Amino acid sequence: MKKIGFLSFGHWTPHPQSQTRSASDVLHQSIDLAQAAEDLGIDGAYFRVHHFARQLSSPFPLLAAAGARTSRIELGTGVIDMR
Repeated sequence: MKKIGFLSFGHWTPHPQSQTRSASDVLHQSIDLAQAAEDLGIDGAYFRVHHFARQLSSPFPLLAAAGARTSRIELGTGVIDMR
């Protein structure tokens, strides 16, 4: 059986047309995305690290928060940069 997942890059910008205006927005939207993906039956949600970015410099708190709101979906990191 094949599984399907996604890799989120979690970009945000304070641009007026962006719906992610802050680092907090991208974290909350990422958690909502993982929960919605699970509701749709997607098998995996993966998040990448952003060097020196305020929102995703460490994906582990995000993964913990997403794990608290989901029960079946596999959560993980797409890329862990070695600093």
